[in-house]
Amino acid sequence: MARAVTLFTGQWADIPFETLCQKAKGFGYDGLELACWGDHFDVHRALDQRGYIKKKWDTLTRYGLKCFAISSHLVGQAVCDNIDQRHQFILPAHVWGDGDPEGVRQRASEEMKLTAEAARKFFDSAPAAVKKQLHRAVVNGFTGSSIWHLVYGFPPVLPHQIENGFSDFAGQWNPILDVFDQYDVVFAMEVHPTEIAFDVASAKMAVEALGGRKAFGFNFDPSHLVYQSVDYVAFIREFRDRIYHVHMKDAWLSPVPRRSGVFGGHLPFGHPERIWEFRSLGRGSVNFEQIIRALNEIQYSGPLSVEWEDQNMDREHGATEAAAFVRKLDFAPSAIVFDAQFHRK
Repeated sequence: MARAVTLFTGQWADIPFETLCQKAKGFGYDGLELACWGDHFDVHRALDQRGYIKKKWDTLTRYGLKCFAISSHLVGQAVCDNIDQRHQFILPAHVWGDGDPEGVRQRASEEMKLTAEAARKFFDSAPAAVKKQLHRAVVNGFTGSSIWHLVYGFPPVLPHQIENGFSDFAGQWNPILDVFDQYDVVFAMEVHPTEIAFDVASAKMAVEALGGRKAFGFNFDPSHLVYQSVDYVAFIREFRDRIYHVHMKDAWLSPVPRRSGVFGGHLPFGHPERIWEFRSLGRGSVNFEQIIRALNEIQYSGPLSVEWEDQNMDREHGATEAAAFVRKLDFAPSAIVFDAQFHRK
């Protein structure tokens, strides 16, 4: 299968772009999924600075790398969130401004619109070899949620509160998605706790809230589903026409009870009493073979992008073994019926 194996750069934003390109090639990757933070991809420089995009592609090409998606998780988070001091530490200064919550949300919305424009410009400038494999221009990200704090129902959630939350989501994101449509770019939401969609049921509600528009789809990531006991293979089949991008990321769920539960007990990642942890690929609880089979079933041919997180492992060692794991795991679907040759001619 010719699916590209790429590395999401979000957890590597402390490393300069060119240095990471060199490392990623050495780790065994075909390309990068560029985060819109660090110096990996700057939306405003892409739009306003002559030669910025060409330099990005020239650097990628020099190291034999491709790119099929950019990612704006941090700014996207602020579009629907209940803004507090935490957001200041993840947002660009021009989006945070003076920290007024409504102003932050509005500035984040405008930044996401610019991100769609920058993505179009970036992928229009891609080398021919990338364009040949590029089925659509993709921006991955988060949406935030005004109702995440209501996920556990006490005091009892009022009937209208969830409905209002999805209405708020639609009101905030439909104007953004109008711009995505204008530039023929899709937004691939990463289904994740703290977002408007965090499992199959809430993902379906999100799609319905937006009227089923095709500019909105998903960056499938099983790691955020497995520890919730969500059927992540069923997710692929449920949203088969909206799987716009795939994160290969593993998470381990303890087979026996621990002193903390799925909510984490306020314990940091890496703590020995956590009941679940993100793990390097193949070392957790995700059945990746079933994911590959489901992706073949829906004829997904986009990249398999490693989002590497493992608090107790050296990241360069982990990224290297993850690239090899994905490459060994992936396989093409059958082009024949295996027992058809038994038929008498």
